[in-house]
Amino acid sequence: MNIRVLIVEDDPMVAKFNRHYLEQVEGFECAGWVTSGVEAARVLDEQEIDLVLLDIYMPGTNGLQLLSSLREHGSTADIIIISAASDNASIRKALQLGAVDYLIKPFEFARFQAALTAYKEDYYALMKQEEPLSQEQLDKLLRPHSGTEEEKAAALPLPKGLSEGTLESIWSIIRQLDSPVFSTEYITAVAPISRISVRKYLAFLKDAGVLGMEIGYGAVGRPVYMYTVTPAGPEIIRKYIGGGSR
Repeated sequence: MNIRVLIVEDDPMVAKFNRHYLEQVEGFECAGWVTSGVEAARVLDEQEIDLVLLDIYMPGTNGLQLLSSLREHGSTADIIIISAASDNASIRKALQLGAVDYLIKPFEFARFQAALTAYKEDYYALMKQEEPLSQEQLDKLLRPHSGTEEEKAAALPLPKGLSEGTLESIWSIIRQLDSPVFSTEYITAVAPISRISVRKYLAFLKDAGVLGMEIGYGAVGRPVYMYTVTPAGPEIIRKYIGGGSR
């Protein structure tokens, strides 16, 4: 059964991106999108919601006020804050009220995916089990970034429809290019997959923060998407494939 997620975000474009990202992570489904704390409270009263992706800056009841109200009324929905609020007071308040993670806008897809994957595999799974928790399980829940070096280096799952082998092949092609700037056509010419598939992988690498993208224009005015590897790209891709920096 998928984890049901409610998006609470008053900016339609941000909500669209959050939903798009959510749909790339296995095991989650978007149960709805609302633009205010009042609407969110109504949906949470009417539906079974497991997780709320909650903005702080909203008209009327802001995210922290909503979170406080939910806890006062005994709501068991888990909360991940997604907000531009980066001040200590907001972060401290959110954590005190039980937010399981906090993402500061703008963020990369890799960070979003890591938050949802950790929530699904650690917090949600452990809280749903009926047996008492062991100290090791509790430590994993309370200190999610602890663990062995092997666990920290383990690859994150890719979005649906993408494979690690093909991603590694495309990354290898990118790393061997003579030019630091390249287009979809450059990759398609040597990659063993279709142009449409190449575009999917490049779009993923851009969303993950591995690639930067600029739009140029050809001789007839047709837009051409040009990519470059970001400074953090080699490190980010290591989260998805082994030895990505090679």
